[in-house]
Amino acid sequence: MNLNTTYMGLSLKSPLIVGSSPLTQDLDTVKQLEDAGAAALILPSLYEEQITGEQMADFFSSETYEDSFPEATSYAPDPESAPGPGEYLEHLRRAKQAVGIPVMASLNGSTPGGWMNYARLMEQAGADAIELHLYHAASDPEVSAAEVESQLLQTVWEVKGELRIPVAVKISPLFTAFANFALQIDKAGADAIVLFTRFHKVDFDVIELEVLRRVELSSSADLDLRLRGTAVLSGRVKASLGITGGVHTALDVIKGTMAGAHGLQMVSALMRHGPHYLRSLRTEVEAWMVANEWSSLDEMRGNMSFARIPNPAVYERETFRRMFT
Repeated sequence: MNLNTTYMGLSLKSPLIVGSSPLTQDLDTVKQLEDAGAAALILPSLYEEQITGEQMADFFSSETYEDSFPEATSYAPDPESAPGPGEYLEHLRRAKQAVGIPVMASLNGSTPGGWMNYARLMEQAGADAIELHLYHAASDPEVSAAEVESQLLQTVWEVKGELRIPVAVKISPLFTAFANFALQIDKAGADAIVLFTRFHKVDFDVIELEVLRRVELSSSADLDLRLRGTAVLSGRVKASLGITGGVHTALDVIKGTMAGAHGLQMVSALMRHGPHYLRSLRTEVEAWMVANEWSSLDEMRGNMSFARIPNPAVYERETFRRMFT
């Protein structure tokens, strides 16, 4: 049974990619994931704020007297926080040495210089590809949607112009015309478009007057939005398509492939069941394909995409109407 796929130019033994998460932060777990059948790994995101914080800490430690006043320690960086750029790049090098499958870095920048500088360093450290996590809070009412999109697209153009390795772009579903924005990302040279960013949950503590944030593990119920987004883009962009969020079962893998995905990122299912779950998942996918007479994933890829529908807009409106009649 042929599960091979090509994801942004990289030949993978299957579409099962371990997404950016704490799972890829530990070398022993990284090795276990490869042994269980992971086709590629994406390291946790490096945030530009972490970089800036480390640089400021270095400045203050060299230019000021440590603990020069009683409250000084309260301003020190938390030593248990996420690794800074130096540690990140070293972990990337070690991960590359530890496994034989592609290792991708993940970058979440906030300024043009930050995106460029650290993307170059990741490439130099041996990353097989880089996933740019494009995120804009869009909470400033003075900044238009066009300005937000222009800034993000400029980032993609610039990073692609500097790197030789493939670049994936992860986007959120919150763009007014996400398909048009994705098409522009494709024209900017992205090698893959990943759908979609999962956001943390926000709640209020009305007694302590604090904002509470939490990240919940996904379920297969989260897949439907990704299926629609992938089906919309399949056959319309040159870039590979990736799904992140909601991939848990063999049927999820089949659905994602039929929507048009070349890569399927998994995190929550592996955090629930452990790295060995990849092995049983692959076996279940192969069994389903045999039972339904499919010889390869390539054969079924995109057969449920909008490219196969003569008039997708009419189809969607009719489907929506039937839900309420």
